[in-house]
Amino acid sequence: MKLTVVGCSGSFPSAESACSGYLVEADGFRLLLDMGNGALGELQRHIGLYDLDAIFLSHLHADHCIDMCGYFVARYYRHEGGRCDALPVYAPEGAETRLTTAYADTPSERSMSEVFDFHTLKPGSFDIGPLQVRVEKVCHPVEAYGIRVEHGGRTLAYSGDTGVCEGLHELADGADLFLCEASFTYGKEDVPDLHLNGREAGEQAARAGVGRLVLTHIPPWTDGERNLADARAVYTGPAELAVPGAVYEV
Repeated sequence: MKLTVVGCSGSFPSAESACSGYLVEADGFRLLLDMGNGALGELQRHIGLYDLDAIFLSHLHADHCIDMCGYFVARYYRHEGGRCDALPVYAPEGAETRLTTAYADTPSERSMSEVFDFHTLKPGSFDIGPLQVRVEKVCHPVEAYGIRVEHGGRTLAYSGDTGVCEGLHELADGADLFLCEASFTYGKEDVPDLHLNGREAGEQAARAGVGRLVLTHIPPWTDGERNLADARAVYTGPAELAVPGAVYEV
């Protein structure tokens, strides 16, 4: 699998990065994990606007899904070749209603479903194209999911937004690459079931025995280098900060 970091800022875009968006490619199939603020524009640096095969939305906070409104415009009003076929979108319950409300003036209440084929996420395993995936609920104030993606004997795990929870460990267990949020600063913020800090992300990576840790979803006001140092204090494997445009062969 090939993983490309499209955007990795948490909460809102930074001067350097869009919000969450991660492109996974295997056997010509392209799956986007989240489409937060600014991610749609950055995505076009890597693939064509209509080259996605599926989308996974970890949860319905704006920094993970709001660019779906712009993508609706691109797919619904495409001038060349007519309206796009419905693209599979795997998302928590209520995604269609939430995005329709965010867009505010869709031609009809069902217009989103004309270009997006919404599948409601539930914990469990299933296939998305050639990818074998497992999703589990994680701890966040809204319904939220992390995902484990397997292909060709290799595994990528993505936390989405979460506090410490057993579901996250199950998804990360033995993963070759663990793309893990680290929004909070160790010793500064302590809000349960919301976000991880750098040390907690490192502890999760160490417990799960992952091959590589990539910290992501770091808000502009958080010191990423401090979070990375905190993670490295408890996780001895390769660890780094996600940056836009970074590419990993998993």
